[in-house]
Amino acid sequence: MKTYTPKAADVDRHWFVVDAAGVPLGRMASQVAHLLQGKHKPTYAAHIDMGDFVVVVNAEQTVLTGNKETQKVYHRHTGRPGSLKSETAGERRQRRPQLLVEDAVRRMLPKNRLGRAMYKKLKVYAGQDHPHQAQQPEPYDVASAT
Repeated sequence: MKTYTPKAADVDRHWFVVDAAGVPLGRMASQVAHLLQGKHKPTYAAHIDMGDFVVVVNAEQTVLTGNKETQKVYHRHTGRPGSLKSETAGERRQRRPQLLVEDAVRRMLPKNRLGRAMYKKLKVYAGQDHPHQAQQPEPYDVASAT
């Protein structure tokens, strides 16, 4: 008996489209991170980027449970003195709604070069329209997958 080890050339990538409307942000982000890593495939290997492309639409309609809209605070700092910027999740949703989804998914991926390669396969759009119709993405229902 031999152990099967997948090669980078053996990866078969698919395109999925996820509708984020009415779905809690964290639950949707964990499912998307699962798809990006390729953990849903029987040939998954942790040392190879086995994941698929994921298109997330309706990012502006994702749901934050509880009081996170006003209490969850995002910070960023350039490294220069006095440059700490803070904004709530509600303010971020007003400014750039797709950033909520991108940050949630990015923080659930590995923190190495493999995670950065996985993150590049994520496409997030605030509205319903996306320019990836030529790839024929399959719909992925996040609500029933959890």
